Amino acid sequence: YVGPFKVLERVRDVAYKLDLPEELSRVHNTFYVSNLKQCHADESLAVPLDGLHFDDKLHFVEEPVEIMDRKVKRLKRSQIPLVKVRWNSKRGPEFT
Repeated sequence: YVGPFKVLERVRDVAYKLDLPEELSRVHNTFYVSNLKQCHADESLAVPLDGLHFDDKLHFVEEPVEIMDRKVKRLKRSQIPLVKVRWNSKRGPEFT
């Protein structure tokens, strides 16, 4: 998750308006209580916003860091190149 964020106001009984940073300006800042998770003191789960990039649909943009391995898979007459890539994921080391 990203956050925590300051609660600006309570909107009726079921929603809160949050103070979101500029990086999240395209995100609607009012959330229903059922969508919010209770804050736990485990800082290792928090993702810092600095250095994060978002696309038009507000998905994290992760870029490749290095190519870890290459091989060619043979399927009958076809040859399929496979590449294992390490990504700069904020969620920890990620390989695909």
